[in-house]
Amino acid sequence: MLTWTVNGKQIDVGPGQGLCIPRGAIHRFDNNGVQDAKALCIITPSRVRSGVFSGEPAEAIRTAGGGPPDRVKMAEIMRRHGLIPAPPPPQA
Repeated sequence: MLTWTVNGKQIDVGPGQGLCIPRGAIHRFDNNGVQDAKALCIITPSRVRSGVFSGEPAEAIRTAGGGPPDRVKMAEIMRRHGLIPAPPPPQA
């Protein structure tokens, strides 16, 4: 289960479910569970620069050694690829 936040609204998406995010919507996802999660993301038409989901981000995730990647480093990588990091979720 991943919790997506799209324009401030939280939406839980589980196995076999889908979510359409409108172009320009501020969005993020969080895995609030204890199990790893996988997601298939299809971006069409492509507006994301090549390499944004591989290379640097993959290395930052590997460097984290199984924990969450460094948020500051990930934000820097996103900005270099023309993305604007979504703000963190509000604290409960």
